[in-house]
Amino acid sequence: MGRKHFNGLKTTGLFVALWAVMLMLGSFIGGGQYLWMFALLSVAGTAYGYWNSDKLAIRAMHARPVTEVEQPAMYRIVRDLSQQANQPMPRLYVSPTAAPNAFATGRNPQNAAVCCTAGILEMLDERELRGVLGHELMHVYNRDILIGSVAAAFAGMITAVAQMLFFFGGGNSDRENPFGAIGLIAMLILAPIAASIIRMAISRTREYDADEDGASLTGDPLALASALRKLEAGTRARPLRDDPKLENVSHMMIANPFRGAGLSNLFATHPPMDQRIARLEEMARAQGYLR
Repeated sequence: MGRKHFNGLKTTGLFVALWAVMLMLGSFIGGGQYLWMFALLSVAGTAYGYWNSDKLAIRAMHARPVTEVEQPAMYRIVRDLSQQANQPMPRLYVSPTAAPNAFATGRNPQNAAVCCTAGILEMLDERELRGVLGHELMHVYNRDILIGSVAAAFAGMITAVAQMLFFFGGGNSDRENPFGAIGLIAMLILAPIAASIIRMAISRTREYDADEDGASLTGDPLALASALRKLEAGTRARPLRDDPKLENVSHMMIANPFRGAGLSNLFATHPPMDQRIARLEEMARAQGYLR
């Protein structure tokens, strides 16, 4: 519980940092008097993404709904875990892609959807699949779709404000733009980068929480750890193709679906897989499952 509490505080702190970056950038535009307009646009963007998150993600992955006859293991696992959590049964989908991955989406447990790719269904045994599906269900129960939508909207608004400043400049005087030309240029470059990094940090924090909470739900942290090992190798061997639609939903997936190494890992929406596995093994050790 201590780690979960720490991650909750970390998420709050990261949102405060996003607000700080936005307010700083807004101070360049007429002393911040138009900031309310960007806040309104941000709220509208957040609402649209939040209410349509399930449709957007499922469409991007070309997923289709499946019946219990087609995927009995998925239905059996999700039904059992949903009943255990005292939550409604989500809709189940399968994406035809060979890249192994899974995600959950939906604005609340009553409007949730869980999707597995054909690749992950072929790669994992039932115990490992249970660990993955427990992780995905906890994203829904923890309201991570709302958190991710808000973070994405904030980051998008900061980038939009920076672009507007690039075309129209800051304040009309040093009084309206106290940082001067150098400060303006620095903010134009650094603000969108800072917003993206903060958004990614929020996503990483929620992944750690879903790992821990999902392992608690299934009672088997080593099953999820085993699945993550396979997914690390599988996503490297069969990454998703570069596509803006897929990039917009990649943060929802249990594993980073794109091939990345070196500096690109700094901008990844997922924590390093070895750290996630180490945390799960530590959890299993504390519960007496691993020595």
